[in-house]
Amino acid sequence: MGNVTPMMPSAVWAALERLLEVARADTHQARYVANFLLAWWNAGDLGGFDLTEAWGLDEALREDLVTLFGFVARNKVYPSAFSFRSEFEDLVRQWRPQVLSEEI
Repeated sequence: MGNVTPMMPSAVWAALERLLEVARADTHQARYVANFLLAWWNAGDLGGFDLTEAWGLDEALREDLVTLFGFVARNKVYPSAFSFRSEFEDLVRQWRPQVLSEEI
């Protein structure tokens, strides 16, 4: 039996989409959200997430982060299991350009 990608509930999907939208901006909240998302994708190469950064998010973003974290923790799944690869690659270009230059 192979691994089966779990269905992402619509509430989690919506939270992820909102977080991705925020991460595209150039604010402190955007940086914190990007750090969280990139740590989910590849913490070893893209950096970890300091839990205290959640304190710098407004209440709605904190709830989205908690919603997504709960799903990820329960289902042991990376974002590449869903259709968000290009969005995460864009975040790497925006927030971790040094990673791209190291690979060249």
